[in-house]
Amino acid sequence: MSGSIPFYQKHHRHYDHGYRSRETESKLSQYQTSSRYTAGSSTSAISTSRGLKVSSHSGLEASRLSPVPKRAKPTYLAVDKENQIIGYVVPIFRGSQEFVTGFSNTEEARVRDTAAYMARRDLFTSGLEMERSEQISRRETMRESAERISLNKRIHEHGEHFKRMNEDSLMHAPEFVIKPRSHTVWEKQCVRLHCTVSGWPDPRVVWYKNNVAIDPIGNAGKYKLESRYSVHSLEINRCDFDDTAQYRVSAMNSKGELSAYASVVVKRFKGEIDESLPSPRRASTEDGPVSEYGINFQTHIVDKFGVSFGREGETMSLGCTVIIYPTLHLYQPEVQWYRDDVLLSPSKWNHMHWSGDRATLTLTHLNKEDEGLYTLRVTTKSGYETYSAYVFVKDADAEVERAPGAPLDVRCLDANKDYIIVTWKQPAVDGGDSILGYFVDRCEVGTTHWIQCNDTPVKFARFPVTGLVEGRSYLFRVRAINKSGMSRPSRVSEPVAAMDPSDRARMRGTSAPWTGQIIVTEEEPAEGVVPGRPLELQVTEATKNYVVLSWNPPGEKGLEGVMYYVEKCVSGTDSWQRVNTEIPVKSPRFALFDLAEGKSYSFRVRCCNSAGVGEPSDPTEAITVGDKLDIPSAPSKVVPTRNTDTSVVVSWVASSEAKELVGYYIEGSIEGSNVWEPCNNKPVKATRFICHGLMTGEKYVFRVRAVNAAGLSQFSPESEAVEVKAAIGGGIPHASPAPPYGITVLECVCDSMVLAWKQPSFIGGADITGYFVDYREVTDGVPGKWHEANIKAISDRAYRVSDLKENRKYQFQVRAANMAGVGIPSLPSNTFLCEEWTIAVPGPPHDLQVREVRNDSLVLLWKPPVYQGRDPVNGFYVDIKEADAPEEVWRGVNNKATEKTYIKIKNLKEGERFVFRVRAQNKAGVGECSDVTEPVPALTKPGTKEIVVDVNDDGIVSLNYEFCDLTPDSKFVWSKNYEEITDQSHLTIETKGNKSKAIFNTLGEEDIGIYSCLVTHTDGASSSYTLSEEELKRLLEVSHDHKFPIIPLKSELAVELLEKGKVRFWLQADKISANGKVDYIFNENALSQGEKYKMNFDKNTGVIEMIMESLTPADEGTFTFQLQDGKATNQSSLVLIGDVFKELQKESEFQKKEWVRKQGPHFIEYLGYEVTPECCVILKCKVGNMKKETSAHWYKDGREIKSDEHLGFTEGVLKLEIAQISKKDAGVYEVVLKDDRGKDTSTLNLTDQGFKDLMNEVFSFIANSSTPLKITSTDQGIRLYTFVSYYNDLLQVTWHYKDSAIAFSDRIKSGVVGEQLWLQISEPTEKDIGKYAIEFNDGKGGLRRTVELSGQAFDDAFAEFQRLKAAAIAERSRARVAGGLPDVVTIQEGKALNLTCNISGDPVPEVTWLKNDREITSDDHCILKFASGKFASFIITGVTTSDSGKYSILVKNKYGTESGDFTLEITEGTPDLGVTSYSTDAEGNVVFGPNTPKEKMKTTVTGTKKQKGKGDSVTKTLPMEKVEDKDKGKVTVEPKASDSEQTEDAKEEVAELPLTADQSEAPEQPADRVEEPGPVAETQPETLSESN
Repeated sequence: MSGSIPFYQKHHRHYDHGYRSRETESKLSQYQTSSRYTAGSSTSAISTSRGLKVSSHSGLEASRLSPVPKRAKPTYLAVDKENQIIGYVVPIFRGSQEFVTGFSNTEEARVRDTAAYMARRDLFTSGLEMERSEQISRRETMRESAERISLNKRIHEHGEHFKRMNEDSLMHAPEFVIKPRSHTVWEKQCVRLHCTVSGWPDPRVVWYKNNVAIDPIGNAGKYKLESRYSVHSLEINRCDFDDTAQYRVSAMNSKGELSAYASVVVKRFKGEIDESLPSPRRASTEDGPVSEYGINFQTHIVDKFGVSFGREGETMSLGCTVIIYPTLHLYQPEVQWYRDDVLLSPSKWNHMHWSGDRATLTLTHLNKEDEGLYTLRVTTKSGYETYSAYVFVKDADAEVERAPGAPLDVRCLDANKDYIIVTWKQPAVDGGDSILGYFVDRCEVGTTHWIQCNDTPVKFARFPVTGLVEGRSYLFRVRAINKSGMSRPSRVSEPVAAMDPSDRARMRGTSAPWTGQIIVTEEEPAEGVVPGRPLELQVTEATKNYVVLSWNPPGEKGLEGVMYYVEKCVSGTDSWQRVNTEIPVKSPRFALFDLAEGKSYSFRVRCCNSAGVGEPSDPTEAITVGDKLDIPSAPSKVVPTRNTDTSVVVSWVASSEAKELVGYYIEGSIEGSNVWEPCNNKPVKATRFICHGLMTGEKYVFRVRAVNAAGLSQFSPESEAVEVKAAIGGGIPHASPAPPYGITVLECVCDSMVLAWKQPSFIGGADITGYFVDYREVTDGVPGKWHEANIKAISDRAYRVSDLKENRKYQFQVRAANMAGVGIPSLPSNTFLCEEWTIAVPGPPHDLQVREVRNDSLVLLWKPPVYQGRDPVNGFYVDIKEADAPEEVWRGVNNKATEKTYIKIKNLKEGERFVFRVRAQNKAGVGECSDVTEPVPALTKPGTKEIVVDVNDDGIVSLNYEFCDLTPDSKFVWSKNYEEITDQSHLTIETKGNKSKAIFNTLGEEDIGIYSCLVTHTDGASSSYTLSEEELKRLLEVSHDHKFPIIPLKSELAVELLEKGKVRFWLQADKISANGKVDYIFNENALSQGEKYKMNFDKNTGVIEMIMESLTPADEGTFTFQLQDGKATNQSSLVLIGDVFKELQKESEFQKKEWVRKQGPHFIEYLGYEVTPECCVILKCKVGNMKKETSAHWYKDGREIKSDEHLGFTEGVLKLEIAQISKKDAGVYEVVLKDDRGKDTSTLNLTDQGFKDLMNEVFSFIANSSTPLKITSTDQGIRLYTFVSYYNDLLQVTWHYKDSAIAFSDRIKSGVVGEQLWLQISEPTEKDIGKYAIEFNDGKGGLRRTVELSGQAFDDAFAEFQRLKAAAIAERSRARVAGGLPDVVTIQEGKALNLTCNISGDPVPEVTWLKNDREITSDDHCILKFASGKFASFIITGVTTSDSGKYSILVKNKYGTESGDFTLEITEGTPDLGVTSYSTDAEGNVVFGPNTPKEKMKTTVTGTKKQKGKGDSVTKTLPMEKVEDKDKGKVTVEPKASDSEQTEDAKEEVAELPLTADQSEAPEQPADRVEEPGPVAETQPETLSESN
C-alpha cells in the first residue's frame, strides 16, 4: 500500500525506489525505527488579510509515522513554469465543514466560545497540555528530518543537473555501440544475436529476417526478444535450414534510424543429428558468478503444457516443471506469467503458485478474454528461460439455440459524474444469424441487482451509460442478441466510480513532496456571480444512437457550484431546445440520445449556478447523426501454409480501409462441408495466425474478417484448400524437388568431366539448396552401379566429376535437394566417353537465363564455356528463332561477336514465343552451340515496373525499383553489367517492404554501366537502367542543383511608383517556404524597417517588396534583395544611377504633386475628343472627387458656352457634343472644375493643326463608311456613285481615271446628292473605258474605292444607257393624262357636271371616253371636247340617274396609252344651285369650280395615271426620275425631292415614299370619296396616288 512510504517519496522522480541511494535508505530506515515521535498533524497559522485560513502540512504522512488518525485531506502541488514542484498550494474554503489539517487558531477561538467547549475544557485540560507538548516535539523532529531531506535533495538535484548537461543524455540519433555478429551453428542448436544501442530518446528496436519483421507472437516459441539497459537480443530456438538468413536490427527514434546486419548459417549433419550437441550459453546480467552464491544457475523447463483448449466457465491449469541446477535450499527464482506479452497479476481470475520446482497458473473461470499466448518466464541471477503455448477458449453452450456468443473485453472509458462510456468487442460466433445489437447492464458495487441500461439494442460496440449516482461504483456487462435469442452475459468489467477524474485523483490521496515552502491561494467560491460561457465545445463521439459532447469550464476561477445545461438546434432553424431540462449536468461532458438519424444538429452549452444561467457557448458545427466510424473493408489474399499435423499457419492482407481496427477473426471449414468454425474467439491484430486443433489429413479452407467498434466486415474470399500435414515432408506431394534434366558435358579431360544441367521445372515446397551428382560406368552397353560424385550439396548447376578413368564411358544422374529432402534422381544422361578434348574451338556456353522480358525485347545472359579450346574465347554469337519454327530458320542476333556474356535482343514480335542459343568463338573458330533455352513469350507481364532514377534534396542519386507481388522469400538482387553487386563501396543498397533502392555513394565515371535489379522467387521480375556518359552528365547537373538549390524567381527585382510618389521595389519568388528569409541591401549596406523603408514579405504569394516614401539624391545606387530558404538561395539587384535615377526621381515628385491635385475636384482624364460613327464630335473628359457643390464650366475662345451646376456623381464623364462640325467650330475649348476645395482646368486646342487633325478623323469615319463604288446608267450616260453615312462640306474627294485625277468638263461632271457622291459621264464612248477611283483625303493616306469600267461591265452599262435614252424619249412623247380624275363624284340629280383634264403627247394622242367600258360619243346631253390637243372636257348638261356609272378617258399615240377613270353617283337633293366642275392645270392639279368653298380649295389633288378601282386612295407622289440599277439590270423610278422635302433614304434604288397633303385637315370620311352635301358637288380634300 502506498501508505507505507512517506509522502515526500511518493510521486517524486528523485525519491522513488529507482533513484534512492543506499545511504539514504539506511538513514531513513534507522530514523523510522528509532524515532519516538513521528510528524503527523500540521501546525496552524493565521493570516490577517481578509480573514484567510491558512494551513500547512507537516512533513511526513500520518498513517506512516504517527499513531494519530489521519485528519487532513491531501494538498495540491505547486509547480513553476518548467513543471518543477516548488511547494504546496493549500486551498482554503470559507464555510467548509472539513479542515485541511486539524483546528486552526481562529477555529479554536470560535469553538472556545461555545458551552460545549467550556464544559470539556475542565475535563481535558491536562490532556490538551500533553498533546501540545507532543506537538512541539513532533515539530522539532519533523524540522530536523526536513532539513536533512532537503540537503539530500539539493545534492541529488546537483548531480541530476550535471547528468542532463552530459552530452550522452542529449538528443541524438541511434548508434550501435556493439553490433550483432554473424553465427554459424548446427541444426537444432539455439543462437542469440546481441547488440548495444545508444541514443536519446531511447530508440525503438525492431529485428528483421530477410527484411521481414520478426513477430515473436506469431512464431510462438521460435523467437524471443529482449531489451535491457540498451542491450537488445534476438534468440532463435532450435535452428533449422529455414533460419539461414540475413538478420537486421533497426534502431529508430525521433532523430533518425540506423540498421546493423548479421548472418546466421545453419549446418546439417550428413547423418543423424546429435541431440547432445551443446546449446549456446545464455547471457547473464552480470559477468562471472553470482555474488550471493558464487555459482551460475542453469534453468530447464520440462513437463511443459501444450496448446490448450477450454470452454467458458471451466477451470484450466497450466503448469511446467522447472529444474534449476545447482539446487539451493530455499532459493526461489522470479516466476512470471504473461498473456500476449502482458504481465499477469494475481486476481480472482488468475491464481499463481510456485511449489519449489513447479510453476502453475490456474484460470479459475475461463472467459474468452483469457484466450491468448501464455508465456512462463523463470528468471535467476544468471539469466532466464521462457516457454510459451497458446490457449483457446470456446463459447459456452448457448442458453437459447442459435443464440450468439457472449461479447468480450468489456471496459469502461471516460467515466465522469454524468455518464460512463462502456466499450466491448463483438463475439466471433453469431449463432448463424446476424447480431441485431447489444444490451448493456449495470450493477452497483455491493449489490447483485443488474439493471438493463438501454431499451433498444445498440449495434455500435460503445455506449454511454447515464442515470448514475455520483460517487458510486458500478460493474458492467454486455449481452448480444439475434433473432433467435439472447447470448450469455460477458465477463463483468472492472468497477468504476461515477465521478470526474479530478475528484477520483483527489480521493486517491495524491500528496506533494516537502519543499519547505507553503503557497496559499484563494479558492473560496464567489457568491452571487453568474458564470461565463463554457469554452472549446466539441463533439468527441457521434454514432446513430448517441452524440457525446465535451467542453471546458468557463475561465473564471472560484465560481460557486457551476453546472451546465445542454441545448440542441436542428440545422437550418433558429429554435434552440434544452436537452436536460430537469437536472443540470455536473461534468463538462454529456451524452445525448434520441436524436433523429440522418438529421443535422448544432449544440451549445450554458453554465448555471445559484446566481443564474449564463450566456451560451459558441455552437458546434452542424453534425449529422450517424455512425462516423465505418465498418472495415474485408481482408484479402488469405493464404494457408502447412505447419504441423494439427495446425495450419494462415496469413492474409490487411483490410485496406479499417479505422480503429480491433482485430481479425479467422474461421475454418473442412472443404466441401460448408460448416464454419471459429479458429479464434478473441480478435488478433496481426495478419498471421496459427490455427490449432485441426484434423490430420483433412483439407481445410479459411476465411477472415475484420472487426472494429462499428461492426464486423464482410468475409474475405475463401483461401485455397490445404491439407493438414507437417510442412516439410509429411506426405505433401512433391515436397522435394522434381528431377533436373538436360545433362550435358561442358569439358572433358583424361580423368574428369564437367557436367551441366537445367533446374527442375518444379522446385517443391521450398527453395533448392543444392544438387547431388551420381555417375556409373557403362561397359559394353551394360551400366554399372551408381556412385556418389559429391557428398556435400553443390549450389551451381555445373560440376566437375573427378577420378574417372580415361577412355571409359559413363552415365550421370542429378538429384535436387531442398528443406523437404532430396528429390528423385533425373533420368540417366546419354553415355559420354571420358577422353581429353583436343578440338581447337571452344566448348558450348551454358546456364542461359532470360530476364527483363518485354513486348518487344528481352535480355539474355549466359556463362562462358568451361572448355576454352586452343585459344581463349574472344566473343559470342547469339541465335534466335521462333519456338515452333524448324531448325533451318535459326538466325543470328549479332553479326559481330560480342565480348560480353549478355545481350539485349530488340525488335521482337509481341506475343511470339522465341528460343535462343549461344556459340562461343576463339581464334580457331566458332564452337558448339549451347543448349536451347525454354520457349519465352515476348510479353510484358501485368504490373511490371521499371527502374526509376531519383535525386533527393541533398543531391544523392539513387536507383529505385518496386515490385508488388513479393513472396515471403523474395529478395532484390542488384547487379552492375549483370554481375551481382557485393562491394557496396560505390553503391549502397536499401530495401524496405516491396521497394529497393541502390544509392550512389559518390557518382562518377567509374559508375557508368548497366544496372539491373532481379526479384527472386518470382516469375522473373527484373528491370535495368543504363547509365551512359550523357546520362551521367545530366544526373551530376541535377544533383548539383539539388545540393545547391536556387530559389526560382517569377520576376526579377523591379521598381514602380505608387500614389503620393512612393517608390516600390519588388520581386516575386516562384516557390518559397514559410522559413524563407530576405535581406535588403543598398550599396552593400543592410537596410532595416523604419520610417524611410517599409518591408513586406508575403510568403503565400512569394511577393517581396520594399517601399520608400520618396527618392533623394542619396538614394542613387544599387538595390539588392538576398533570399534564403533552407539551403536554397538567390538574389536580384537593380541599378538606379545617372539618367535612369533622375527620371525616376522626377516622376516620383510629379506623382506626389498629382496626388495633392487629386485631393479636390480633378480630371482623371483630360479634355479630348471622340468622333462617333455618325460623325458627331464629342468633347469629353473624365472627372473625379466631385460633390454636389462642384460646378463645371465650358469655354470656347474664352467665352463660356455651357455650365454644369450641382453635378450628381462622384466620378463620371463630362461631354460637349458638336453635331455637324464646321469651320466655325474651330477654337480653344476649356473646362474648369471648381468648388470650395479648389479648381482644376483642362484645355483642348482645336485651331490650326488641332482642328485639322479632328477633321481628318471625321473624314476617316466618312471614308470608312463609304460603300463600294458602283456603276449605273441614266438616260444621259453612265454614272459612278458611292454612299456615305454622313457628308461634310469640308470633305475633300478626288476622282481618278487610270490613276490620274479627272479634269471635269460639261461631259464629265461630279456632284453630291444627299449622302451620294457621283461621277456622271455623259454620252460615253470607248475612250471612257478604264479604271475609275474615288479617293477620300483624311490626312493619313486616305481611302480609295475603285471600280473597273471595261469589258462586260462597260458593254452592259452602255447598252442600258442606250435603252434608257430611247425610253426617256418615248416617255416624254407618249400619250398621257397629265391631270387625274377623282375616284368618285357624287352629284345631285339635275345638276350639271363639268370635268376637265390635261392631255399631253407627241404626236397628239387620240382621246376616247368610255362608260362602263363602252365607248361613248358626244351629244347634247354629254358633251365631249378636246381642245388645242391639250385639254379634254367631260360635260353633262343635266345629270340624271341613268348617268350613274363608271367613266373612263383613254388617250393613245404611237408611244403609248394611258387612261383615267372616275365613278359618277347620282343622289336626289335640293334644286340645282350651279355647276360642279373639275379641271386640272398643267401640273395635274384639280381646278375647282366656282361653287367650291374656299376651305375646300386648300388641298391640291392630282389625278391618277392608271385605271383605278373603287375605294383606292388618292395620294400625292413626288415626281420621279429613272435610275438604272446595274446589279439588277432594271430601271427604277426615284423621287425628285424638292428643297423643302428631302428623302430620308436616298440609298434605296426604288423610292416609294408616299407623302399625304395636308393630312391635318382631312375629313373623317374615307379620302377616296368626294361627296357633295349641298346642292353643288364639291371635291372633298383627298389624296390621289400616282404610279406607273
